[in-house]
Amino acid sequence: MTATLSEAPPAVRAAGMTGRQRLVLVVLLAAQFMLAVDFSILNVALPVIGQGLGFTLGGLQWIATAFALCAAGFTLLFGRVADLVGRRRVFLLGLAVLAVASLAGGLATSPELLLAARVAQGLATAAVTPAGLALLTTAFPEGPLRERALGLNGALMSAGFTSGAVLGGLLTDLLSWRWAFLVNVPVALAVLLVAPRLIAESRPEVRTRMDVPGAATVTGGLLALVYGLTTAGERGWGDPSALGALALAALLLTAFWFVERSAAAPLVPVRVLRRRTVVWGNTAGLLAFATETSLVFLLTLYLQRVLGFSALATGLAFGVLGAGTVLGGVLAPRVIGGLGSRGALLAGFLVQAAATAALVLLGADRAWLGLLLVATFVGGVGNMLAIVGFMVTATSGLPDEEQGLATGVATMTQQVGITLGTPVMSAVATTAAAGGTVLTGVTWAVAVNAALVLLAALASALFLRRG
Repeated sequence: MTATLSEAPPAVRAAGMTGRQRLVLVVLLAAQFMLAVDFSILNVALPVIGQGLGFTLGGLQWIATAFALCAAGFTLLFGRVADLVGRRRVFLLGLAVLAVASLAGGLATSPELLLAARVAQGLATAAVTPAGLALLTTAFPEGPLRERALGLNGALMSAGFTSGAVLGGLLTDLLSWRWAFLVNVPVALAVLLVAPRLIAESRPEVRTRMDVPGAATVTGGLLALVYGLTTAGERGWGDPSALGALALAALLLTAFWFVERSAAAPLVPVRVLRRRTVVWGNTAGLLAFATETSLVFLLTLYLQRVLGFSALATGLAFGVLGAGTVLGGVLAPRVIGGLGSRGALLAGFLVQAAATAALVLLGADRAWLGLLLVATFVGGVGNMLAIVGFMVTATSGLPDEEQGLATGVATMTQQVGITLGTPVMSAVATTAAAGGTVLTGVTWAVAVNAALVLLAALASALFLRRG
């Protein structure tokens, strides 16, 4: 017998969002877009900041590293804290810290003050991102509505990474590097004014104790991992401090696994870490973020060192990639509806791999710019299909009280992927360029990048179930 509308599941009955859900989505997406912009907005401005505040050449990297360390190192901890004390509370507190930190960074008069502001911005990002994603997933039922919301979220986040470089160049050239910080303040304040009226608190009825040993080992392990990766990218993979940090990370993260197995109230229950969707969904997400963000780094080398474009022109060229990711985010819910999240991962990775492989053909004159723009647009579509497929996969099948944990793990995966990709691809390009040219190094690294995307597609096909 055919089911009536009233007998259909809620996710099926909900053909569209309510007006309140749309407003909640706009508020949460505005916050996530702002956080994504923060990852890349200062890259173009680093030399100008160094001259203005007296940073040494070696000290400049810490403007990015101080942010990345905190954003990746504390995100899993804050995601779990949000589950326990309230996602809205952590979300709003993180936004308030972000506004104050951004104001302090924009008014900084010394390297020490600027780095302190970047640390605070990183901590705020580690709190707001998983809490905001958990509020998003709990505001929309699992199914088409959640897929649509995550698709828009992924599109705007990826567009934020790309537009951050463009916005940073424009603000630095037209106004001052300080506006790369100050632009956050009005956005954060607007969200803080509106969010409490729209977003309901979300937390479990019974609070459990915080798993302090688990929090200490995983946070220390992630901090050591990000520090080791960034140091390796700056000084080479043979650097003793980089190798020591990576070894410490392996030790602490292994200890975290054993701590969680015996903890009465674990930070991350082992049963969650053993879920196929969590393990292989996050593996796919790690490779999706690592390959696309490192490709941007490689193409920046190509556009500036091979073709001779300015930093601002390079950022504008990546606007095409941003347009592709927005289109991918819009298409993702339909693709997931037709193929499932596993199918979206496969389709996205295959499209991204084909587009990335085409970039191996790039030559040393500007006639190849057309190929670059077409390939990055198509690759952006594919990458966003994979990212939304990853987010749906990694957060599906878990109860609402564990959504902060699931989104915390997914956010950690995203940020480690962003940190991991560039040092690895930089090492490949540097090694290949040693016996040739910059173009040779970029070509070999792009080929490795495409191979990693294919590996991600293969892993998704083999280890994720259909559905």
